[in-house]
Order: sequence, then C-alpha cells, then structure tokens
Amino acid sequence: MLPPDSKKLKLSKMNMGGLGSKMMRMLMKQKGVDSLESLRRQAIDNGVEFIACQMSMDVMGIKREELLDNVTIGGVATYMERADSANMNLFI
Repeated sequence: MLPPDSKKLKLSKMNMGGLGSKMMRMLMKQKGVDSLESLRRQAIDNGVEFIACQMSMDVMGIKREELLDNVTIGGVATYMERADSANMNLFI
C-alpha cells in the first residue's frame, strides 16, 4: 500500500504524474530546506521518537513491515505517557 521510501511518496491526489513531488523537492532545495530524508535523519539523531497509532494502522490496513525504521507502534496510552515526560511533542 505504501511506497518503499519517501522519494516515491505522492504530494497529493493531484500529483500531476509525479511532477508535484519533484517540484516540491526543487522548491525546498531552492529555499535551502533540507530534504525529507535529511530532516528525518536529523530528528532521529536528536532523539525524536516517531509513534505510529496502532488503531489507525489497523483501520487503514498498514502492517509494521510497511513503516520506516525507527518507528514505534503504540496507542493513546503510549503517546500520552511519552508526551507527558517530553519537553515537546507533535501530533500529526
């Protein structure tokens, strides 16, 4: 269901045959914004924990093998426990 890496992700349903993603990467480079892969690596190197919602995965039919490395699977209790003890958290 999911692409094997972020370079194969579609920008949206209006991906324009793959041009949408390429244009976004080009704009990021022009504006001096690191690539998605670089930002993810920096986050991991700085101790960021990615938590995938188990219930959402079940509903959407996503399997553990489809997720990127360094992703923890958990539910609301896992997220709340980590968020409570963190300096910062982001829920997407």
